[in-house]
Amino acid sequence: MKQLGKISVALVLVLFAASCADKNSPNYQFMPNMYEPVGYETYQGVDNGLFPDGTEAMLPVEGTIARGFLPYEFENTPEGKELARLNTSPLDSLKQDENFAKGAELYAIYCAVCHGPKGDGQGNLVKREKILGVPSYDDPARNITVGTTYHTIYYGLNSMGSYASQFANEEEMWQVSEYVMKLKGDLTK
Repeated sequence: MKQLGKISVALVLVLFAASCADKNSPNYQFMPNMYEPVGYETYQGVDNGLFPDGTEAMLPVEGTIARGFLPYEFENTPEGKELARLNTSPLDSLKQDENFAKGAELYAIYCAVCHGPKGDGQGNLVKREKILGVPSYDDPARNITVGTTYHTIYYGLNSMGSYASQFANEEEMWQVSEYVMKLKGDLTK
C-alpha cells in the first residue's frame, strides 16, 4: 500500500508539472540567441561614434548617372512616345543580319510568348486565354516604328510592363526593335 501511495504522489507531481509547462517555449535553452534573435532595424539611429544620428540610406547627388547606364532621352508620356516615333536605330546597318539573328533570339525568349513568333498577337498565353487583346504588328491603327517599339520596350505600354531590365544593354533592345519591324514587314506582305 505504501508503494501505491508513493506512485500516486509521483504521478500527481508529474501531471502537475506537465500542466504548468508551456509547450510554445521550452523550460531551458541551449544557446538562447539561436531561439530569440536580436532584431536590428535597418538604418536605425545607433550612435556608433562616427554618425551620432545613425546611418541612413541616402539618395545620390542630383544629376549623377550610374556607371554603365545612360538615361533615355524621351519621357514616359504620350508626347514622349510621339517624339520617339521619329527616332531611328543607332545600330550598324552593315551588321543587319547579325542584329536580326540576335533580335530573333531575344524576341523568342521575351516577346513571343504574348505577341506570337510571327508578331500576329497569337502567342501561347493568348491562345490559352491567359491574356487578351494583344494586337498584331500589322494593325494599321498601331502605326509602330522602330522608335516607338524601343520606347514601349523601355517603359511598357498599357498592360505590358517595362522589359528594359530583362535586356543586358541598349543594343539588345534596339535589336529586338529592329526585329519587330522586320516581323511587321513580313506580315504586311
